[in-house]
Amino acid sequence: MGKNVKRNALKVLENWKTSSSRKPLILQGARQTGKTWLMKEFGSQCYESAFYFNFDEEGNLSSIFENNKDPLRIIELLGLMRGMKIFPERHLIILDEVQECPAALNSLKYFCEKVREYHVVSAGSMLGTLLAQPKSYPVGKVNILNVRPLTFDEFLEATDKPLLDYCSTLKRGAVIESFFHNRLTEAYNYYLIIGGMPECVATWVNTKDPQKIRELQSELVCLYENDFSKHNGKVNSGRILLVFRSIVSQLAKANEKFVYGCAKEGARAREFETAIEWLVSAGMVIRANNVCKPEHPLVAFDQPNHFKLFLFDVGLLKNMAGISNEAILLKSDYQFKGALTENYILQQIRDSFDVGPRYFVTSSYGEIDFLVQCGMDIVPIEVKGGEQTRAVSFKNYLNRYSPNKAIQFSKNKYSICQGYTNIPLYLAYMAKELM
Repeated sequence: MGKNVKRNALKVLENWKTSSSRKPLILQGARQTGKTWLMKEFGSQCYESAFYFNFDEEGNLSSIFENNKDPLRIIELLGLMRGMKIFPERHLIILDEVQECPAALNSLKYFCEKVREYHVVSAGSMLGTLLAQPKSYPVGKVNILNVRPLTFDEFLEATDKPLLDYCSTLKRGAVIESFFHNRLTEAYNYYLIIGGMPECVATWVNTKDPQKIRELQSELVCLYENDFSKHNGKVNSGRILLVFRSIVSQLAKANEKFVYGCAKEGARAREFETAIEWLVSAGMVIRANNVCKPEHPLVAFDQPNHFKLFLFDVGLLKNMAGISNEAILLKSDYQFKGALTENYILQQIRDSFDVGPRYFVTSSYGEIDFLVQCGMDIVPIEVKGGEQTRAVSFKNYLNRYSPNKAIQFSKNKYSICQGYTNIPLYLAYMAKELM
């Protein structure tokens, strides 16, 4: 990833460095989301030196952790490997592909308990699936940072910094000039095509070649599908693949929960539950539960058997669905437009609110696309892919529940309306501040 691409996670890492409660840090998330780049960039920006160790590339590295429990001895040996003494505070120790060495993952407990003054970060492919297993790592002895694809603001940072600077000046009630609204809407359309995978964004910045983006996305999908058999442990890799490949058809259905029969004819929940949990833990799909009541606390009303699965990157979803660039750029209506837009919104808001996102389906009021919890407020969210915003279910909900806050996302300009706030799709990452 180029130097012009900045990640919001760097600020999180800087806060981790100075935190009085700092523990060894694990970066987790799907492959190719930029974990290695983040650790190295953090090391170069914030420390005198960073000591990078890769368990996949350095065959004898594992023996240091397998033969030693004393963290000071481990640090001494790591320093000898690089020909330099490693000092606390001044230096960063990076352990990459740590899933290849369970002893190294386990050693983080000792780093926390005995030598917390040393700064240690680690990451690995499909690490989330390993961490989801009992006894795989010491609970309470590490900090965890989820690394996602670039959000839309990070995409603007890389592709059109002046537009991001303009957005940063916007406050609640602001008027967005047509010139900026049109440019930001165009940038949003580009984001649907390119997505947030770091390599895709960097390639777009360097080449502006949509064919290369398409090829990269197809290669990434193949890479993930090949990973299912390599990293799946005891989970049936065939079932993981069937669930993954069914996501497009699942989302194409209007107002439908995940249906196991779409993954495999006649399939039952018990056959595919572990495959779904594996994909969620790997960071490759986002699970949104239906709730039986839109009330605080939202989690208490989850219906675990009534859920939807979304893909972790909208650009990859666009590629898997076979949507043409023309369909997105020419403002046309196409069958998958609503699902693609919902997937985009979910990516942008998933970490913005106290609890969320869920969705809400009733026979009386139809479906509310998402619900999030903000303090005591349960905030309904309506998602529209274009400028037409007729939403009967949303208006019925507003009339029935009279929420303090409500959001409609669309391609219309920002406006505070009667009972809800219309936020342009390109400002979804600022929804909490603007509603």
